[in-house]
This record gives sequence, structure tokens and C-alpha cells, in this order.
Amino acid sequence: MTTTKDMPTACRAVGFTVSGQNASYPEVRAMHRIVVIAVAPVPAFDLSIPELIFSQVEVDGQRAYDVRVCAAEPGVLESDGPFDVCVREGLEAVADADTVMVTGGMAREDVPRAVLSAVRTAAAAGKRVASICTGAFVLAEAGLLDGRRATTFWAKSELFRRRYPAVALEPDVLFVEDGLVLTSAGLAAGIDLCLHMVRSDLGAAAANTIARLAVVAPVRPGGQAQFIRTPLPAETDFSLAGTRAWALQRLDQPLTLTDLARHAQCSVRTLTRRFRAETGLSPLQWLLHQRIDRALELLEATELPMTTVAAHSGMGSADSLRLHLARRVGLTPTAYRRSFTRL
Repeated sequence: MTTTKDMPTACRAVGFTVSGQNASYPEVRAMHRIVVIAVAPVPAFDLSIPELIFSQVEVDGQRAYDVRVCAAEPGVLESDGPFDVCVREGLEAVADADTVMVTGGMAREDVPRAVLSAVRTAAAAGKRVASICTGAFVLAEAGLLDGRRATTFWAKSELFRRRYPAVALEPDVLFVEDGLVLTSAGLAAGIDLCLHMVRSDLGAAAANTIARLAVVAPVRPGGQAQFIRTPLPAETDFSLAGTRAWALQRLDQPLTLTDLARHAQCSVRTLTRRFRAETGLSPLQWLLHQRIDRALELLEATELPMTTVAAHSGMGSADSLRLHLARRVGLTPTAYRRSFTRL
């Protein structure tokens, strides 16, 4: 994430403002307006994700986001399932948006020109533009992804690459953020993208709260693999869920691969193989992501010194904390606290 004067670009560019003498927790000027463009045949799951995630976010007891859905031709739209979808608003809704999202449309080639024009105009106006699943085909068709990094549903990646060679496609990740243009992979990766957007706008605590309400994993980094080739174990088979829960209670301790393997009662090699099968990450990568997330919450919710935040989150030192936060969110710990503190 790029920054200007220690404040996340996303907050400044898409309708959030930082209030208070010390630029404290972001308030919402009105509600941040998210307009979702439905492109037929509409994947009903994709269409439901923005409403599911954003409509539940609150700041100081007030809704933070207003989610609306529109289409090139309002009315009854064909879905990809055994039912149709009724969309009441037309593309004029895009003019009032702070963020514009495009759902998948089965990688259709005949995207309505009005939709392409709407997303181009939104991007030119500095609005955040995002896609879920094959909605990336719409952004690419509009020319918004030329020269950018992007992703889409892995099963359509070869078609996407042939059709849009000017896009730096990353076919094996959950989502990609390139400036104010964001793309996600298929299905549940859209949830990961929306949680990432909430996290960028309002901080880790807000995103984790919504993740708990939606009963989904709060942190799946964008670089995680879209799909795992090794099948997930059945509930009766060997699973590392208990070991991950055990580790989450001990993030402030110097956990090693041997410690994790001992708890799981397996070899380090088996631990590493199973961890990748269940999470898409190595054990140490997973631990680092959890520790960074713990540090972000401590920065938001406490006034603990940086050395104490680093110790409680297992980051080791203030220097290590600063390095990893800069890589994850583009901010120093002090700047992150200034922008997202809840105190």
C-alpha cells in the first residue's frame, strides 16, 4: 500500500477521513459507497459477497459502508443457477460510488459497452475499482489492467492470458492489489478481497470482527495459493487444527518447527506437508501472518510501547515489527497506530 504523510492511500482516496488532533481512528464522512455492477450471467455467490461483508461493518455504532447493486439494464438478470436476479438500479449509480466492484460474468466476451465505459470513468475519477472472480475480464476489457498485476479464477487463467497479454496475470494467488485496482480469484477469494479492503480502510480489528460474524478465516494473505492440490483431510483424519489453535495462544513465545511438530505428534516433514495442505502456507509463514495480525490489533486497541507490542505478538523486537509492518501495510507501527487507533 502506498502512503502519503503516514496515512493509507486507500483511506484518503476512497472516502474515509481521519479525525482528531492526532489523526486517530478513521470516521466515515457519510457512508463509504460501494456500487456493485452485476454482469449477466450473474454468479449469485459473487453478487452476495460485498453485501455480506461490507454491510455489517460499523464504526462507533454506525454503518461504515452503503452497498448498492446496479446493471447495464435494470430488471431481471440471468444468473448462473436455477433462479434469476432482480437488479433495480442502472449504471447511473456508479457516479455516486467511492468503490466500484464488478462481479464475474463467466468470462463473456460481449460485455456491454456501457459497463466498460462506467468502470473506465470510475477509474479515471480516482475511485477504487475491484473485481471478483471473472469480473477481472471486464476490467481487462476496459483496459484498466494493461501493465498491471492482476488475478482471476484459476480455471479461466489460460483464457485470460490469451485474451489479455498486456496484463501481468498472477494465476495462483487469492487477490492482487495494484494501486486502486484490485482483482480477486474465484468464489471465496472474493471474501478475502473484501476483508482485505475493510482491513485497509478501517484496520485489523474491524476486519477480524466481520470475519468472525461471517465465520470465515480473518487472515488469508493475497499471495496464498488459490487452490490446494492435496485434498483437505476428512474430520476423522489427521488434522493440524488443534496445533494451530495451540500456537495462536502462544504467539508471544519463540515457537519452532520442532515445537509445532511435537504438539502435533508428527515429524517436522509431515508437519510441513500437512500445513501446506491445510493452509496453503508453510508453518513459519502462517505464524508470521498471525503475529503481524496480533500486532496490528494491539496497535489499534492499546497504548503499549512498540517494544511491548513486538514482545506480545512474538515479533521479537521493535525493529522486526517495523520491518514486517512496512512490508504488510506500507506503514510504520507509529503511523499505523496514528491512523487506526480505537482509543
